[in-house]
Amino acid sequence: MIRAVDLTRTYGPLTAVDRLSFEIPQGAICGFLGPNGAGKSTTIRMIAGLFPPDGGSLTVGGVDVRADPLGVRQQVGYLPETTPLYPELRLEEYVRFRGRLAGLQGDQLRRSVDRVIDVCGLGDMRRRLIGALSRGFRQRTGLAAAMVADPPLLVLDEPTVGLDPLQQSAFRALLADLAGDRTVLLSSHLLAEVEASCTWLVMISGGQLLGSGPREELLTGRGANCVLAEVARDSAEELRAVLAERTDVHSVEMAPLDGSWVRLSIVPSDPALDLRSIVSAEAAKKHVGLRELRRDERTLEQVFLELAGRAQSKESMR
Repeated sequence: MIRAVDLTRTYGPLTAVDRLSFEIPQGAICGFLGPNGAGKSTTIRMIAGLFPPDGGSLTVGGVDVRADPLGVRQQVGYLPETTPLYPELRLEEYVRFRGRLAGLQGDQLRRSVDRVIDVCGLGDMRRRLIGALSRGFRQRTGLAAAMVADPPLLVLDEPTVGLDPLQQSAFRALLADLAGDRTVLLSSHLLAEVEASCTWLVMISGGQLLGSGPREELLTGRGANCVLAEVARDSAEELRAVLAERTDVHSVEMAPLDGSWVRLSIVPSDPALDLRSIVSAEAAKKHVGLRELRRDERTLEQVFLELAGRAQSKESMR
């Protein structure tokens, strides 16, 4: 659905997006991740056809952004971070207005307005003035307006910023309901939000790519399924040495805990391998006191920090 190759965008001396390459397949809910200032908003504005790249190529649904920006815009429903609404209009009037801007008329316009108001859970609010709506319902109104022309791609830039936890949860549930109907690109710096909603990831920092691909693949790299064992200090070194010699163990690190206990962090050679039974058996053979044994599931935050750390190391070596 989206293909970027060496995508570059500058603002004077500042390079906001630096030779960025990635692909997002049709039907994915993609989390576009990065810290503030990473180049996320610049990239998604190019994807939305709002301005062209300075270098590289970018296609949306097979349409080149530089050659046919209008053709790209017709495929994209865009919800910016600050939702552009008219507070003096009623919700239904605004969504109808956005539908007319997209070229809808007559019965098609009426059906489309009714459909998105229903999908976004706004039926009870359709006659209310936008200025009287809560922040959560204003975000839903912006989403309904972005969806009214039934675009194959939805681009959402920080859609839950400013929402309270209940409103964030409701918005994520709405995104889940949209899964499969269209491609969704969700730009955010909130890792928990992306982890809860997305199946595909693109991670950037400093305008450059850190990693991209299916969420599960990115979470099952080196360090996945690490086992944490809390063992008695007086026999911890012996157990560490035994485990470190095994071919199914990549590494073992030891850190002190409270009193007479230490923690061993055991990383498998194969990320799909669960080492808990092996650690338990080796501890029993060596009569090692074992207080806790659990698998430490790798989080999206750990993956992002790991990739960002590698990128920084490469940059410092240049």
